Amino acid sequence: MDLRTDSPYWLMKNGFVYSYPSLNHSVKTEVAIIGGGITGALIAYHLTQAGISTVVLDKRKIGMGSTCASTALLQYEIDTPLNQLQSLVGEKNANRSYLLCVEAIKKIESITKTLQKDVGFENKQSFYYASRKKDLDELEKELELRQKIGIEVEFWTQEKIEKHFSFSAPGALMSSSGAQIDAYRFTHELFQWAKARQCQVFDDTTVEEMVHHKNGVTLKTEQGHTVDAKKLIIACGYESQNYLTKKIVDFNSSFAVVSEPVPMEDIWYHNCLIWETARPYLYIRTTSDSRILIGGKDEPFYSPTKRDALNKRKAAQLEDAFKRKFPNIPFRVDFKWAGTFAETADGLPYIGKVKEHPHTYFAMGFGGNGIVFSLLAAEIIRDELEGKKNADASIFKFDR
Repeated sequence: MDLRTDSPYWLMKNGFVYSYPSLNHSVKTEVAIIGGGITGALIAYHLTQAGISTVVLDKRKIGMGSTCASTALLQYEIDTPLNQLQSLVGEKNANRSYLLCVEAIKKIESITKTLQKDVGFENKQSFYYASRKKDLDELEKELELRQKIGIEVEFWTQEKIEKHFSFSAPGALMSSSGAQIDAYRFTHELFQWAKARQCQVFDDTTVEEMVHHKNGVTLKTEQGHTVDAKKLIIACGYESQNYLTKKIVDFNSSFAVVSEPVPMEDIWYHNCLIWETARPYLYIRTTSDSRILIGGKDEPFYSPTKRDALNKRKAAQLEDAFKRKFPNIPFRVDFKWAGTFAETADGLPYIGKVKEHPHTYFAMGFGGNGIVFSLLAAEIIRDELEGKKNADASIFKFDR
């Protein structure tokens, strides 16, 4: 798949962080992972930490698919509001999904502290405002449900919003659990950590054939080499759908811009994450070098040609949306890009096995919580490979 336009900010900022070889010989391993983005990196980290021999393959350069185009907000809030999610998957599973995301952000922070270099992790408050007055009922329900299960969140009135921001909204929820990261850099540092502990990582390596047999899976590459593994993990992001006969995701085109550096320490209130109740939603964050990142204006189709043609106009719309909210903050677009974005019917990831692929696990975390969901996938798959029961695995299984 054509996953993004050229020149996303994180790729231009970081460049080629590390180099990885292509596979030039046949290997045997306990686990093979197809996918060298943030999902594959988090899984490789967890498996290597557990002492499971792992080989990672990616047809692109590491992190050069959707990962380098990620806007990398780390939110516990799932794209499906809690009250709606309860009606889709039941109160127990919905509540647990939200709490797992809260825990996952803390776990990601802990992981960043084990890495050698900074990956741009910062804890942030999350500001979720009502786009329209009629959305207030939803916010009030969300407030009650989230507080009931122990999530730290408070309601902001229109008066309080106007006191702390340059724009107005009918109401908002301010949560303490949120964060942001450089997903591209994070991916590389995770792989460096794993490589130092005998994980093998290969890029520019295309898997042309998968052969499932009684004792595992054999992967045959474009260059004629093989990887024999007892277990296979598909962590190809949006391209994972290509390995399934059943359609489980809808593809969209999404757009993002990053400003030139802004000479202000606090660009807005605590430089919090900002997003809204409207769908598709607009979201805003800062970067570690004092830039402003805005994303949204999604279109419900997957067409690289249409997506790329819209990029300039969508960038202008995103810039205009920001200036209407923050007219006194200087904003000039420095980077703009577009990418593929996917979502599931209930907003939850798909993690686990399917009958059509023996000895294989899928890690498919989409939506605005993709990185957080990838952390959950890494834990669930690691536990299953170690023969441990993960009490939360059933929430995200394919036949839920």
